[in-house]
Amino acid sequence: MWKDWVRPFVRPLPQWAPVGVAPASRLVTARLRWDGESVDVTADHTVASLNPLVIATSVDAGERAVLEYRDAAAGQLLGTLRLVRDASMAEPQAAPLSFYRVEAGAHRCLHWPLRAWNAWLQNRSMARHASSAHLNMDPAAAQQLMIAYLCPRPVVLVSVEGAGHRNIFPMDLIGPLERSGLYSLALRSTNVSEPVMREVRRVALSHVPAAMKPVVYKLAAHHKQPPRDWAALPFPVRPSKTFGIPTVAGALRVQELSIVHSQTIGLHTFFVARVVSTEQLADGAQLHHTAGFHQVYRRRRRQPLQDA
Repeated sequence: MWKDWVRPFVRPLPQWAPVGVAPASRLVTARLRWDGESVDVTADHTVASLNPLVIATSVDAGERAVLEYRDAAAGQLLGTLRLVRDASMAEPQAAPLSFYRVEAGAHRCLHWPLRAWNAWLQNRSMARHASSAHLNMDPAAAQQLMIAYLCPRPVVLVSVEGAGHRNIFPMDLIGPLERSGLYSLALRSTNVSEPVMREVRRVALSHVPAAMKPVVYKLAAHHKQPPRDWAALPFPVRPSKTFGIPTVAGALRVQELSIVHSQTIGLHTFFVARVVSTEQLADGAQLHHTAGFHQVYRRRRRQPLQDA
């Protein structure tokens, strides 16, 4: 028992918590505030790039804004991100989107002084393992990214198919931009399928059950090397409704996206798309990612998310 008590003081909390969340659940709300105005952007903000850390939204919130995350049930403030508009990222051929660099951030999921101590432990760990870190972010930006994940982010398997190329790989830098009717994906530009996505301009997303986490994580290798034998995938596939792209047969939901624009932002390619079709195949808890300190907050309130 004493080990459970002392562990947070000697070891950092996990940065990310894989959890199962029902797709329709609204656990955390996000509100954008600027110049005395505010608007709910729970379904209208997404991470457009990790380095630099950039938030995209359909809302024009002026030059500076604050993004607030609150517990949807209790109304308690969980975290904030301070944003600065970067107009250089807006391209005229794209839909009217606003891009904001994250300037600073803070959260209240842990009590003081554990909050500051845990951040120090995490930052020290990230600095020690910088050469092997896959995010290519400095510790401060990584802490800000965790705040953006207070709204649990769905994990999907993205299917791509083009001439002589077929791939399926996991992503969680995705999401709707509700007011514009668009959907976005931020993919590391080094992904082997990135040029194909730019060319064919269509993908299919398999929203998978939380129980598939081990399989999904293994497919992360496909960011660098597509599967040589599609029939050897660890699950059956089925063609998507319109495009006929192979998708996960056991998915909870499958969406087909038509890509209307792409641009490079830092180390990522930001794809803007429209949803062509949605097939609801089953109900259940979907694999999501949230911040580790968010799961601790919910456990303290005896409302933990399902561990995946």
